[in-house]
Amino acid sequence: MNGKIVTFGELLLRFSKYEHMRLQQGRVFAGNYGGSEANVAVALATLGDDVEYVTRVPDNPMGRAACMKLREFNVGTHHVLYGGSRIGSYYYEESSGMRSSKVIYDRDNSAFFELKPQMLSWREIFRNASIFHASGITGAISKESADATFEALDTANDMGITISFDINYRKNLWKYGADPKETLSRMLEYADIVFADAIEYEYMTGRQVPFIATSADYQMPIDAYRDWFEDIHRRWPRCKKWLIGMRNMISSSHNTLTAVLWSNGKVYQSRIYDILDIVDTMGVGDAFSAGMIHAELAFPHDDQRYIDYALAAAALKNSIAGDFNLSTDEEVTALMNAKL
Repeated sequence: MNGKIVTFGELLLRFSKYEHMRLQQGRVFAGNYGGSEANVAVALATLGDDVEYVTRVPDNPMGRAACMKLREFNVGTHHVLYGGSRIGSYYYEESSGMRSSKVIYDRDNSAFFELKPQMLSWREIFRNASIFHASGITGAISKESADATFEALDTANDMGITISFDINYRKNLWKYGADPKETLSRMLEYADIVFADAIEYEYMTGRQVPFIATSADYQMPIDAYRDWFEDIHRRWPRCKKWLIGMRNMISSSHNTLTAVLWSNGKVYQSRIYDILDIVDTMGVGDAFSAGMIHAELAFPHDDQRYIDYALAAAALKNSIAGDFNLSTDEEVTALMNAKL
C-alpha cells in the first residue's frame, strides 16, 4: 500500500452483558474498546495498511489502556492528545431473536467532547498521508468537536489529501443545537469518497429505496439506485464515489447484506450475502468503510472489485465479536472470490 491513512474520532469503552442478556439483567459487564473511526483504523491495519488514529483521551489508566489496545493491532497513536478527565463510553444490548439491539451513549464532557480547534497540529499529522477518513459522528458530539473536524477537513483539503467520509448519522448524539442535516451537508462538500447505509442516505435526500431481500437471489432495483445516486451527486458534485451498504434484518442471527457503488457516472452492484449465525453486527458499517478505503489504495480503477472487496469485508465482520473487524486481506479476498 502507498501512503498513510489518517482516521479521526472518539475512542470509546463499550459495556455489554454476556449471552444476549438485557442491560438490566445479570451482574457482570463485558468491556471492549471501539468507536466508529477507531474501528476503521483497526480494520485497515489488519488489512495491512499504514494507519494513524487521532483522538483525545484522558491521561489516566483508562485512556492509556485504550491506546495500548489500538497499538496491539498496529494502529499508530503518535498524534493522540492526552487531556480531560474521562473516556467516552456506551452501553450495548445485543439483539436476540426478533428483539433489536439497543445503544445508550455516555459521552458528555468526555475528553473528546472537550476537544477544541487548534489543539491538534493537523499539518504535521497529515505529513505523508494519502487519505483522511472522518465521519458525521464527530460533528454531532459537541460544537467544539465539530469545529475541530472542519479544521481537519479544511487542512486535508488544502494539502490535496483524498477525503473519505462516513455520514454516520446518529440522532441521539445531536444535542448541542446544530442542525444535523446542515452540518453533515457541509462536511459532504469536502468528500471524495462517501459511505453510508440506506437510512442515512434517505435522511440526507428524503428519498427511500427499501432493501427487502430475504435471500441471495433477490433482484435489486438498480435503476432506482442510479436515480438516487445521480440526485445526491448533483447536490455534492465533488465526490467521485458513493457507496451504499444495505442490510435486511430477518432476525438477529439471520441478515442479508449487499452494496451498490456509484463511480464517475456508472453504477455497480455486488452480490447479496445471506448471512446466518451472526455473532456481532456492531461495526459492520465501519468494516464497509475500511474495505472501501483499502480498495481506494489497492485497486482504485477496478470499480467492480472495489465494491466486492468492501462488501466482503463487511460480511466477515458479522462473524467477529466486538467492534473491530479482524479479517485479513487474504480472508477478505478469499470470500470475495468464493462461489457461494
